[in-house]
Amino acid sequence: MSNETGASTATFRIWRGNSSGGAFHDYTTEISEGMVVLDAVHRIQAEQANDLAVRWNCKAGKCGSCSAEINGNPRLMCMTRLNALPLTDPVTIEPMKAFPLVKDLVTDVSWNFRVKPQIKKFTPRLPDASDGTWRMAQADVDRVQEFRKCIECFLCQDVCHVLREHRLFEYFIGPRFFVNTAALDMHPLDTANRTADLRQNQGVGYCNITKCCTNVCPEGIKITDNAIIPLKERVVDQYFDPLRKLFRIFR
Repeated sequence: MSNETGASTATFRIWRGNSSGGAFHDYTTEISEGMVVLDAVHRIQAEQANDLAVRWNCKAGKCGSCSAEINGNPRLMCMTRLNALPLTDPVTIEPMKAFPLVKDLVTDVSWNFRVKPQIKKFTPRLPDASDGTWRMAQADVDRVQEFRKCIECFLCQDVCHVLREHRLFEYFIGPRFFVNTAALDMHPLDTANRTADLRQNQGVGYCNITKCCTNVCPEGIKITDNAIIPLKERVVDQYFDPLRKLFRIFR
């Protein structure tokens, strides 16, 4: 759309409210080439809604702060370009639905930081070189390097049906922390066994590998294939392999 001066405009339907309730409000603002959704939100905040609450930091897709749901899809506002959206209709922007609402587009994600300490810490084996260092195969290093790309935007947590619909926060740590566990458990130097925790306390069995978490990851981490499925296989091998079960019985 264009206004009377010939500049392009777009309408943004933004959720306004808090934990007590709220509603969507429409804001029409000027847009220009190269803008992302976060740019438009900042312009609306500066010119029309000074009290609009929005969380952001780096504006470069690396801090994970500006997570929201744009036209129903969990995304980073700073990495969602306006020219990739249909601007003939209002662009809907709302907070992540899996977490408690604080105000407007800001949600309380503190639960995630309470989950992280539940995962057993990195426990390296003894050094294997005379200088007190370790030797590792490059292929083993490459395997876990992918998991280090996580920016903790928690979009994978937001879209996961176990948390979003079933609200099993007490029994399920979510895709982000399965990635964290995989980064530790598959490290070539680590010696800790996290399989019992995955099965008993962290709910890996609840995941039905729909890959919705992988689909929304802005870093392109193959969460389901490279983290969750291998962890599930470890649980199956340890607890449900019939040969292992016989070995435990006769031992």
